[in-house]
Amino acid sequence: MASLAMAASSKLVPFSRGANFWKKSRPQSPGNATYSSISGGRPHRFFCSAASGTNGNNGSVAQVSEQEAVLPLYTWSDNKKPRVCILGGGFGGLYTALRLESLVWPRDKEPQVLLVDQSDRFVFKPMLYELLSGEVDDWEIAPTFSELLANTKIQFVKDRVKLLCPSDYSEINGRGEKDRSAGKVHLESGLIIEYDWLVLALGAEAKLDTVPGAAEYALPFSTLDDARKVDNRLKILERDRFGNSSPIRVAIVGCGYSGVELAATISERLSSNGIVQAVNVNTVICPTAPDGNREAALKVLSSRNVQLFLGYFVRCIREAAMEEDSEKVTSINRRYNVELQPAEKGLQSQVLEADLVLWTVGIKPLVSQLEPSDRGYMLPLNGKGQAETDETLRVKGYPRIFAIGDSAALRDSSGRLVPATAQVAFQQADFAGWNIWAAITDRPLLPFRFQNLGEMMILGRNDAAISPSFVEGLTLDGPIGHAARKFAYLLRLPTDEHRLKVGISWFTKSAVDSVASLQNSLTKILSGS
Repeated sequence: MASLAMAASSKLVPFSRGANFWKKSRPQSPGNATYSSISGGRPHRFFCSAASGTNGNNGSVAQVSEQEAVLPLYTWSDNKKPRVCILGGGFGGLYTALRLESLVWPRDKEPQVLLVDQSDRFVFKPMLYELLSGEVDDWEIAPTFSELLANTKIQFVKDRVKLLCPSDYSEINGRGEKDRSAGKVHLESGLIIEYDWLVLALGAEAKLDTVPGAAEYALPFSTLDDARKVDNRLKILERDRFGNSSPIRVAIVGCGYSGVELAATISERLSSNGIVQAVNVNTVICPTAPDGNREAALKVLSSRNVQLFLGYFVRCIREAAMEEDSEKVTSINRRYNVELQPAEKGLQSQVLEADLVLWTVGIKPLVSQLEPSDRGYMLPLNGKGQAETDETLRVKGYPRIFAIGDSAALRDSSGRLVPATAQVAFQQADFAGWNIWAAITDRPLLPFRFQNLGEMMILGRNDAAISPSFVEGLTLDGPIGHAARKFAYLLRLPTDEHRLKVGISWFTKSAVDSVASLQNSLTKILSGS
């Protein structure tokens, strides 16, 4: 569920750097993130393959000798203790780190934990929709890692992952002994991290390359930056159309949970000033959702006049021709045509005109852009670009690498892939942390078993739907569902300190809203309206 972008290149990685260059351009950073060169006697050869941006099959290989390069190494505080590197700071990565922090360890086996993410913020993605409705503030659902990890021993490095070079304790060094490191991670900045245990929790990014025009004209909605861009675009359109009879047209591609939640949130925000159209290739919305959630969503979408185009797929997205002089065309009045092709018999092709196109269909796991080391080791990836794991969440063939969330292809007892949802990543983080503890302390590892606790969806500022799994057929919707969902997510926030601050903030906002509502009611009564 975390997003960590990878740098991709088909060229050889230029590792040749001079010592003076690194001293000048890479000063020692705060904490443990220091840079040191590799010293030693005889020349060694380093092999690392560059990410090709494909599914990991055609990476070029760079070969650089120690005499030719000085490589900056991350300095762990104690090389005698296990070193755990976690790539990705989403639900899977951050919660695995916090789980490791919470466990009781033998003094000599307590690991050092390093978290790497390209962003300086953790994002509670299920609540990004509330940013569009103004119900939450950025800091509440996107706290900084420095804040969350302030009272822990967990170290954090903000960087992008570039290469993965696992050795898995199989490499023999010059003294005829096993190399202690289980592998190395190369970051875009040039920093190299040696690890004993690795957790792949890299998340995924929106897949916009399946339809012509999607990458150019559609906005995804999966990151904090995405939410900010959508919110800013809506604000611009709202200012431009203020007092104007022309409605704001929003087209949403995809009617899974994300598409439906966006449609409900934006249609409520725009009200009579907007027209929201949602497209889905299936003939129903949220096909995997419980019936109660689907029915509640349909009721809300219908009440807000959301137009559903079911049984269609998007053929292409084009910029619409403007009647005015092309010199007057700006980002404000630019419009787009979303061309629809029927996926079901009996339907006619359609063209939707939109001021804003939102894309919620398809994801691309970022682990597929990682490349292994010189010996031709390849992470076993499935067709979606996820790493195949065994039931203990270890990557097959790599007992010291765990994969969770969008990075993992884990099958249940019936052979079906476990869904890549925030709920699954949250539970996998608990198991991954425990299994790393078990592996380090020579205990048996536990097989992951997903427990479906139910499903929730936001449908507006005071509306949501919840179908808990422990009561069959029960669905809480409306204000009750909204309150229950918000409380459930409050409990899922990463740390006690952050939960307390957010809880106080939400309670204060709720009290202010209640007072305002009461004042409005009294005003209407006193005025006789």
